[in-house]
Amino acid sequence: MSPLATAARFYGSSIGKKVIVALSGVVLVLFLAGHLTGNLLMYAGQDAMNDYAEFLHGMLHGAGVWIARISLLVALVLHVSTTLQLVRMNRAARGSEYAKKSTVQASISSRIMAVSGLTILSFIVFHILHFTVRAGNDYDSLTQTMADGTTRHDVYSMVITGFQFWPTVLFYVIAMALLCSHLGHGVSSIFQTLGLATDKSWPVIRKAGTAFAILIFLGFVSIPVAVMLGALKLPA
Repeated sequence: MSPLATAARFYGSSIGKKVIVALSGVVLVLFLAGHLTGNLLMYAGQDAMNDYAEFLHGMLHGAGVWIARISLLVALVLHVSTTLQLVRMNRAARGSEYAKKSTVQASISSRIMAVSGLTILSFIVFHILHFTVRAGNDYDSLTQTMADGTTRHDVYSMVITGFQFWPTVLFYVIAMALLCSHLGHGVSSIFQTLGLATDKSWPVIRKAGTAFAILIFLGFVSIPVAVMLGALKLPA
């Protein structure tokens, strides 16, 4: 059997799909942790945030950010599409009494993972249009003048300006709540799927997954809330 046929057979199986979901989930979880770390530089001030943004866009002479974007897009498409395929497979297998009992015992987070995943996908599209493509926003006019007289894009001011519209903040908070509901179940499932969890370690892994989701939620949500409360302001 050719390697391509072997890979197709593996992906076609339930176990193969779960492994793909887990591995793509690892990529997305690491991205969330890194993205939050960078976003929290908002609290360090305009220079720190803009230095970070300039570093990201300058990596590998500008190619680094595109490599990261393409990798994340591939991981996201694989994660969402494969999860939806698993949901269909599970629904098809619900004819037995065992499957019905298993569904009743499933956690709320696991049962709404497909719905929350699609909502999160919609938020990601909105987020990209809002801050990356900057569709309908005059963010390109926001610049920071450096000591030597040169200018650069002012990401710090862009974030604050973007979160001064309360419906955007509300949508952001709801999306992050759904994301973290998905995340709390998903992180622990990664360990289980990849065979890294034991009966002894499983309770700890579940608690760690929940704690990670809470930290991600509080970290991301704190920024728009701080803008709305006036704790983060545009430079004078």
